[in-house]
Amino acid sequence: MASLHFHYSTMNAGKSALLLKDNHNYLEQGMQTLVLKPSIDTREGEAVVRSRMGNETPCILFSPEQDLYTFIGDMWAENPKIVCIFIDEVQFITKEQAIQLTEVVDILNIPVMAYGLRTDFQGNLFEGSNTLFAQADRLVEIRTICWCGKRANMVLRLDENRRVVREGKQVEVGGNDTYVSVCRNHHRTGKLNAS
Repeated sequence: MASLHFHYSTMNAGKSALLLKDNHNYLEQGMQTLVLKPSIDTREGEAVVRSRMGNETPCILFSPEQDLYTFIGDMWAENPKIVCIFIDEVQFITKEQAIQLTEVVDILNIPVMAYGLRTDFQGNLFEGSNTLFAQADRLVEIRTICWCGKRANMVLRLDENRRVVREGKQVEVGGNDTYVSVCRNHHRTGKLNAS
């Protein structure tokens, strides 16, 4: 029986690395998978899922307007040997697309492994993440730590001078130069290190 898994965390927790490892396990057993990513994630400049450790795999990009049930269903019809769907940066999907992933699981009977952020830099749930928390069969937290050693469950956004930014649009694609994972206390205080 297929299920929908939501692997969530903050920045730099290894979500993409875990996706790549999990996908590799399927491929190593001779199984075929489908790796997808929202087109809004432009960091790589190409259709690829890449971890900060340097591992990568090609992927297929999709837009916020695409019906994921139809999109995946059409690809599966062309290649019924696909046994699992992997989606990176799933926080960027819409509520409708998250519901469509449940249809991929329930109607097409294909497992979906989704990986993404829980909250934005202001501590608010992303639309895709919020819906997946309500709809996923399995929730898996990928743990990482704050500079103080506590569990990091929040993200701070930084400007070009590494000052904490508290306001702005929810989605601003960036990496280590733009975001820092911290515990709730250091999110509140905006403290970036022990000094």
